[in-house]
Amino acid sequence: MSAKHEHYDVIRKPIITEKATMASEHNAVVFEVTMASNKPMIKEAVEALFGVKVKAVNTSITKGKAKRFRGQMGRRKDVKKAYVTLEEGNSIDVSTGL
Repeated sequence: MSAKHEHYDVIRKPIITEKATMASEHNAVVFEVTMASNKPMIKEAVEALFGVKVKAVNTSITKGKAKRFRGQMGRRKDVKKAYVTLEEGNSIDVSTGL
């Protein structure tokens, strides 16, 4: 499967946090994805871009926080994360990823 432009639009960037590192011990990788993407689109994009076999995709939406900037109330954007579990024997090195 070759990578198309739509695949690069689905996956924004890998997320490298303490929680994501703990998930990588269970053969999972965490990506920030577009809000309009769904699980089959994410699975297809990861398989095409990285050449791996995906076992499961779990998504979560983190609501943006209300923050104050120079006395004005503002709001951070909502973020959709995809926890992609890979088949045994497959791995993605996110430090050299996208």
